[in-house]
Amino acid sequence: MTLTFEMDPAVDRALRDEVLALWADVSNAGGSVGFVPPVTPDEIRPALLKHLVAMVGGEMRLLVGRDEEGGVAATAFFAFNAHPLMRHWVWLYTVMVHPRHQGRGYGLDLMAAVERAARTSEGFEGIEAVRLSCRGGTGLDGFYAKAGYAEVGRVPRAIRVAPGDDRDDIVMLLPLT
Repeated sequence: MTLTFEMDPAVDRALRDEVLALWADVSNAGGSVGFVPPVTPDEIRPALLKHLVAMVGGEMRLLVGRDEEGGVAATAFFAFNAHPLMRHWVWLYTVMVHPRHQGRGYGLDLMAAVERAARTSEGFEGIEAVRLSCRGGTGLDGFYAKAGYAEVGRVPRAIRVAPGDDRDDIVMLLPLT
């Protein structure tokens, strides 16, 4: 089985609820997507709503990966830069693969779909790179390196997961040109 990817899907209640459930499931499985377990969908909802509002304003776009049943299995949100000197690259946020699908290569499939979208989708003209940050101590920097990203910066102990558990904020970049 492979995932089917869709850029800019129509956002309705069902999609919103599926992305919210995915985000909670990934977070509660220990995923580094802005929350620490335990977390409920209601606690995540304000963050998702910010993403959705930014999508309506054209500041963000959504890539969704669906499993064979058509359910949301993976996501990545692209955020465009408003600063006129930084409009040639995009941020990538909330990169997630559902825990039940992990270990099958779907994460690398998602990152390949991210790269394809950034290179070929309408509205990405002039984009020369994709930038993301990840939490140190999780192995994500190694995963993103396998997907072609290079570490370009690190802020030591910038992320406080819990008292006494500070992690580096690692900045990764995928050049498209």
